[in-house]
Amino acid sequence: MPATLSSTKTAAALRTSARVSVELLLVLVTAAVALWVLGRMWSVVWPLIVALFLTTLTWPLTRFLRRRGWRPALAASVVTVLFLLVATSIVALIAVPVASQSGELTDGVVEGIHKLREWAAGPPLNIGDDQIAGAFDAAIARIQNSVGSMVTAVASGVSTVFNGVVTAVLALFLMFFFLKDGPRFLPWLTRQLPGRLATDVPIVAARGWDTLGAFVRSQAVVGLLDAVFIGLGLWILGVPLVVPLAVLTFVSAFVPIVGALFAGLVAVLIALVSNGLTDALIVLAIIVVVQQLEGNVFQPMIQSRGLGLHAAVVLLAVTLGASLAGVVGSLLAVPVAALIAVVWNYLREQLGDPPQEPETDESHIGATVPS
Repeated sequence: MPATLSSTKTAAALRTSARVSVELLLVLVTAAVALWVLGRMWSVVWPLIVALFLTTLTWPLTRFLRRRGWRPALAASVVTVLFLLVATSIVALIAVPVASQSGELTDGVVEGIHKLREWAAGPPLNIGDDQIAGAFDAAIARIQNSVGSMVTAVASGVSTVFNGVVTAVLALFLMFFFLKDGPRFLPWLTRQLPGRLATDVPIVAARGWDTLGAFVRSQAVVGLLDAVFIGLGLWILGVPLVVPLAVLTFVSAFVPIVGALFAGLVAVLIALVSNGLTDALIVLAIIVVVQQLEGNVFQPMIQSRGLGLHAAVVLLAVTLGASLAGVVGSLLAVPVAALIAVVWNYLREQLGDPPQEPETDESHIGATVPS
C-alpha cells in the first residue's frame, strides 16, 4: 500500500516552515534597515573604512617602534609622516617622468592622429578630408547642444574630487588616532559592554582586525604581481615610462575594476604613441592576460588562503558586491565576506556542543592487564 501523509506531521512541518520564514523575513528587514542607515551615514563611514585600510598597512611599523620603547603619539606621528612621504613619492614617481616626456608624448599623439587620418583616407575606407571635416563639425555641434549636461558633469566631477580630498584628509587623521590609541580600544570596549557581550564582541573585533590585515596584505601581493608582469612586458617591448606605469599598476590594484582599466588604458595609450599600433596591441594582450590571471587565479588563491575563504566564495563576493554597489561594493565585498565568516565561525564555536571525551571501560582495561 502507498504511504499516506500524516496530518499531524504535515501541520507541524508547515508551522515550522512558517516560523522559519517569519524569522528570516525579520532578519532581512533588519539587514535592509541597517544598510539604509549605513547609506545615510556614508560620508562618515567611508573615511572610517579607508582609515582602517591604511592603518592595517602602517600598523606593523608602528608596533615595531612601540616595542622599541617609542611613545604611542611619537610612533604614530613618525609613521603618518612616513606614509605621507611615501604617497607623495609615488605620485612624483608617476608624474615627473610623464611631465618630462610630455613633449614627446604630445608629438606622438599628433603623429598618431595624422597616421590615422592617412590610413582612413586610403583603401578600404577612402574617407576624404571633407568627410572628416564634416564629422568634426557634427561633433562640435553636438558638443554645443549638450553644453548644459557637460557643465553638470564638470560640476559633478569637481564635487567628486572635493569629496575625495575631504575623505583623504579625514582618513589620514583617523589613521593617526587609530595608530596612537588603537591598543586601548578593546579594553575600553570591554568596559562599556554588559554581560556576555564584554567577552564576545572584543574577541570578534580582534579576529576581524586580523582578517582585515590579511586582506590588505593579499591585495598588495596581487598588485605587486600585476606590476611585475605588466612592467616586464613593457620593458621587453621597449615602451617608455616603464617604472611609472608599473607603480601605477600596483597602486591601482587596490581599486578593483576601475583601477585596472585605468592603468591598462594609460599603458596602451603610451605604447600606441611611442611604439606604434602593433606594440600597443601586444601591450593590450599582455594586460588582458595578466588581468584574467589576477581575477581568476592569483586573487582568489591568495585571498582564499589569507582570509580562510574558498576561491569560489571570493569570486561570488566580488561579483555580488559590484552588482550591488559598483566599484565600492567590489572593493569591500571580500573583506565583508571575510568578516561575516569570522562572526559565523565564532557563533559556531559558542553554540556548538563541546567535544566529548571518549569513555574508558575500566573493567575491560583491567581484564587485559596480565596478573
